[in-house]
Amino acid sequence: MMKYLRKLLIIIFFFPVMASGQEQGAGLDYQMTMISNPALTGSEGDYILRLSYLNNFPGNNYNLHSIALSYDGYFPSLHGGAGLFLSDDYLGGILNDLKGGFSYSYYFQAGGNLFISAGLSASFYHRGYNFGSVVLPDQIDPLGGVAYPQGEVLTDKGRTIFDMATGFLFMTGRTFAGISVSHLAEPDISNTEVPEMKLKRQLLLHFAVDLDLGAEKNLNLRPLGKLEIAKGLLSAGAGAELGNKYLAVSSVFLADKSKNLDVQTGFSIATGRLTIFYNYRFNLVSGDNILPFSLLHHTGISLSLNNVDKRKTIKTINFPKL
Repeated sequence: MMKYLRKLLIIIFFFPVMASGQEQGAGLDYQMTMISNPALTGSEGDYILRLSYLNNFPGNNYNLHSIALSYDGYFPSLHGGAGLFLSDDYLGGILNDLKGGFSYSYYFQAGGNLFISAGLSASFYHRGYNFGSVVLPDQIDPLGGVAYPQGEVLTDKGRTIFDMATGFLFMTGRTFAGISVSHLAEPDISNTEVPEMKLKRQLLLHFAVDLDLGAEKNLNLRPLGKLEIAKGLLSAGAGAELGNKYLAVSSVFLADKSKNLDVQTGFSIATGRLTIFYNYRFNLVSGDNILPFSLLHHTGISLSLNNVDKRKTIKTINFPKL
């Protein structure tokens, strides 16, 4: 019975937090940022398949998981990048947010060493409910245990909406920066007609710089940062990645308007066309003193399916392997 009550508490306390933010981001996650900034679509040149898994609040039996799958590349016939993505947020066995869509980015040269990518994505959100194992407070008989039927009937009817995002990517030398706006139409995923439950427009700013270390330049330092702004949301992060073509380690500090300070560390291993990465985030300072120490585990792979050198055709970047 305690298991069911725990799930109910997740709906009451955790669901409003998820509704305001929606995105299951993992800090400066360039492996899946195409979903937030469509201008990154195809920006690495190669045709790359990415798979990502995220476990929120591990060790607390909250059963909060997210998976994401994407494929993108640069297509000369389209004069830009194109890609597909699919993600699923499984929240406590009660809520299930499924998202899928298509992204396109157009590349052009704006100056001698300035390249710009303009992107647009169209996607769908589907929110499903499963209340089959939920026990509400008025169902509990102190003497006889759980008493059915329940006093309140919960419907498991889902809802599907259409969503769009746009963004730009600026590349010059070994520096790149991006800006994007998600949830352009501010759709209502909850179907409650409550303004606070709509997907708010979200502004994302991000940048990274490549710096070679050593005389042979076989070691790379990449400072990077991001800023996310939305109604009720303000989050910033900064850190760096150190590595070579085979191994990289990273550390990023993240802070938000609720006075939470988190640190995310990770590593990646590259073997030819395959890259495996892992991130772990934990809370250093909590604004409300209730956050668990461990915030998430994040792991995944990226696989180059057709390693074709397009650097002679377009300006490309190498994603940080966070």
